[in-house]
Amino acid sequence: MRLPAPRPRWHYRRGLASRVTLLTTLAVGLTVAVLALGAYVTVRMQMQAALDASLINRAERAARTPALELTSELKIPSWALGAADVRIILLNVGQPARSMDDGPTLRLGPPEADVLLGRSDHALRTIQADDTTYRVATVPAGRGSALVVAQSVEPNELVLHRLGIVMLLFGAAGVVGAALAGWGVARNGLRPVRRLTDAAEEIARTEELRPITVEGNDEIARLALAFNSMLAALEASRDRQRQLVADAGHELRTPLTSLRTNLDLLLQADATGGMAPTARAELLSDVQAQIEEMTTLIGDLVELAREEPSPHVVSTVELREVLDRALVRVRRRAPAVDFRVDAEVWWLTGEPAALERAITNLLDNAAKWSPAGGVVDVVLRDGVLTVRDQGPGIAEKDLPHVFDRFYRSPESRSMPGSGLGLSIVRQVALRHSGSVEAGSAAGGGAELTLRLPGAPEPRGAAD
Repeated sequence: MRLPAPRPRWHYRRGLASRVTLLTTLAVGLTVAVLALGAYVTVRMQMQAALDASLINRAERAARTPALELTSELKIPSWALGAADVRIILLNVGQPARSMDDGPTLRLGPPEADVLLGRSDHALRTIQADDTTYRVATVPAGRGSALVVAQSVEPNELVLHRLGIVMLLFGAAGVVGAALAGWGVARNGLRPVRRLTDAAEEIARTEELRPITVEGNDEIARLALAFNSMLAALEASRDRQRQLVADAGHELRTPLTSLRTNLDLLLQADATGGMAPTARAELLSDVQAQIEEMTTLIGDLVELAREEPSPHVVSTVELREVLDRALVRVRRRAPAVDFRVDAEVWWLTGEPAALERAITNLLDNAAKWSPAGGVVDVVLRDGVLTVRDQGPGIAEKDLPHVFDRFYRSPESRSMPGSGLGLSIVRQVALRHSGSVEAGSAAGGGAELTLRLPGAPEPRGAAD
């Protein structure tokens, strides 16, 4: 049974711009909420502290006024005692509390009794009377008496209520403004990303690797530069593939044409009664040579067409032994050329088959250009293999191109070969962290130098 694909998380379902806007709004909203709550609590505490200080001050002033000495039957208004807009209650030991006005009765308790009996300097607390909340302050008013001053907190609550509404409105406006600002920043800041996205979609649709315009020097600009570099690498890779296909088709056309011609001659000869055994043997030999040439060419094409080398057997290699095996093969193919060898031991880690093929190509190239009876000097010292021939040498204009794929100088186009041998040498050298160079020998002819890192002794031999 096929399991359903996992659903993406909710925050990945939204676009990047919407996520940036949402996160900005949440951050600003949380900040506004914390600041508003802190301001509200601070204002509330400051207003209550100011009210408490005002009540204590008024109570102490009222307690010192001479009007308190009048008979307790009189009801003196609060303003007459210097404590306007508050309620005043007199407490005497052994007597009921007496209010100076006709307001609702305040239920006094132990805090006020402690002040009356001299056990406390003053008392402050909140009392609910009917539907009104009072802040009550009690101070001593002489021996055996105390004065209670109470003020409604409704004005303060009204101010706090209005402050809360104002903060809520300004907070909501701030959140909306933050959302708009976040949307604008996300939209403008992500414009290069959208351009990159549009460019990638356009490339996927049209396969045209056109670079995009880079603006600024920030991270988005670096991303755009990396994107353009990737496009340039893709364009170069595609051009190399096209060139490889075109060159391969051109190189394969000649042996295929010759092979078809020879096969047609064989078929026509068989249809008309056959041909002389000597001519038939020569024709078959020519066909075999063309097949071998095509086999070598196709193998070289496969080797060079790989963007990455296929897995090979890597081991510790003694380069002089590889050189000896390559010399045996080349001497068999070029018996008219004398190879003069001066080789020292050199160990490295690499692919024996690839190294042998590269050295064989160097030797084949020298043998091809050397005249009959000529001498090819082969020197191997300190990991540097130098091959010098006695041929016409390499023209100055051809030196930068001798290791390019399918490159053949005008002088070599009449000779056998496909122009891939030296390209394989360079590829093998780079694969082994080495290098290869071409130049002119001191006494004339060409000089090819292959450098491979290694050591005179195998690793671990000193142990």
